[in-house]
Amino acid sequence: MLRLAPWIIVLSLVLPVVGGTLFTVPPAFGYLPVLGGNDWSFRPWLELAATPGILRSVAVSFSSGLLATGLALIIVFLFLSTIANTRFDRWIQRLVSPLLSIPHAAAAFGFAFLVAPSGLLLRWLSPSLTGFERPPDWLLLNDPFGISLISGLVFKEIPFLLLVSLAGLPQLNAGQRVMLARSLGYLPRVAWFKTVAPALYPLIRLPVYAVLAFATSTVDVAMILGPNLPSTLSVQVVQWFNDPDLSRRFLASAGALLQLLVTVSTLSVWWGLEKLIGTGFNAWIAGGNRQRFDGTLWLAGRGLMLIATLLPMLGLFALALNSVAGFWRFPDAWPGSITPSHWLQALPDLARPFWMTMVIATAASALAVAMVLAALEHEQRRNRPAPRALWLLYLPLLVPQVGFLSGITVLSQIAGQAPALWVVVWAHLLFVLPYVYLTLVEPYRRFDFRWVILGRSLGLSVNQAFWRIRLPMMLRPVLTAMALGVAISVSLYLPTQMLGGGRIVTVTTEAVALSSGGDRRLIGVWAMVQAITPFIGFLLALLIPRLLWKERRGMQAL
Repeated sequence: MLRLAPWIIVLSLVLPVVGGTLFTVPPAFGYLPVLGGNDWSFRPWLELAATPGILRSVAVSFSSGLLATGLALIIVFLFLSTIANTRFDRWIQRLVSPLLSIPHAAAAFGFAFLVAPSGLLLRWLSPSLTGFERPPDWLLLNDPFGISLISGLVFKEIPFLLLVSLAGLPQLNAGQRVMLARSLGYLPRVAWFKTVAPALYPLIRLPVYAVLAFATSTVDVAMILGPNLPSTLSVQVVQWFNDPDLSRRFLASAGALLQLLVTVSTLSVWWGLEKLIGTGFNAWIAGGNRQRFDGTLWLAGRGLMLIATLLPMLGLFALALNSVAGFWRFPDAWPGSITPSHWLQALPDLARPFWMTMVIATAASALAVAMVLAALEHEQRRNRPAPRALWLLYLPLLVPQVGFLSGITVLSQIAGQAPALWVVVWAHLLFVLPYVYLTLVEPYRRFDFRWVILGRSLGLSVNQAFWRIRLPMMLRPVLTAMALGVAISVSLYLPTQMLGGGRIVTVTTEAVALSSGGDRRLIGVWAMVQAITPFIGFLLALLIPRLLWKERRGMQAL
């Protein structure tokens, strides 16, 4: 059975994505007999073209993806060029994983609570520095150009890009490259950009593409920070799918295909920019300039990364403060009183969504870990590289969610499948699997196989050696992968909303639904629960090995 594991993973990911995308096509052209569409036509596309503000929606989706990804990548590279193993660098690297585990919606709420006209930052500056006695009439959030959306995406994606970059650097001998360049007279930052950056980018190209695809098609972050009239294209598609008028499903399917085209266009433009910038970069490297811009690069790398680290932390603080704030008038820097009443009021409503969130996240993560362990164990027993087809597991990260989830929704309607818990778990599995695989593949391949040989020499079978030697010794990375899977599942909004049909309620769907309201205290409570939930998994991943191996010092070092 193990030999089937890699192909089960590939088929589990490829079939839903490809099939869902294909099933989006017929209703996009008016054909869906179950809803009365018996003839193929361009009517949905004509209706889509006549939608007010559709061009602005497309433009904001396109530009927000490009700008957010580009800015996040630039900040990460600027910081990496300044790393010198100082206390500041170690502090930043320790915060990468906790910041990465914050769900997108919680991070977006935290950013909104900071930069809103009546947000925490302006309260701290008023009235002494600004003169404001009441919130200014500034459109800082939900602006029509998507500036707040771009900013929120930049701060959320920097930890991810930094983490994958730090994982790729050891493969390049970056220190030796910089030392060699410095021996030729280059200053440190210039040396890093001329010798390390061109080699590092190809290693992280696929994660960059995943960030780009997400940024162009995000729904939950766009609902919180993006423009409203009109919304981004992905948000409008979801609204059309949720419309009680079922005839709007044809329009929604056409919008989903348009979103797919927008994402493909963004990826194509990015690829073109890669070639263009690469040509200019090669000319800069060949120019031999050794001294210019080094101080500017150091200052920008340190300053921007400090801001990108502090703002999410302040955002969490703003969420926590609003969740317990009593009466709090502007421009008071702090609430007039602290009260647990908002939590006590929300607790009865929190119980069911919280447990539903944990059930879905645990089930999806456990399935993903089991499938990945089976595939990696098969790879080790064959002593051959994994099939190239396993690269297809990145497909759900590169195709916009709304593009294929809408097709899966149509397929479930044709099949008469009502929204069910197992469907939502399966949808979450599509997005959890790639991250679990990326987390486990390197620790599994670096495992010293001589331990298994030793176990076999003592009479253990291959399966016994796995369960009694390899798995206990790999407990920490397995639990870490499980915790990461839980964090990814907790942050998923669109799969739960579309395939759950509104009947499967999680903390994330409830928190995003509250974004249209004005009760900051209630939003703070739900967003804090969403932000804290992933930390439970990471805390257990740290504590369980320590408790199990407290009498075995050698096992604690693994």
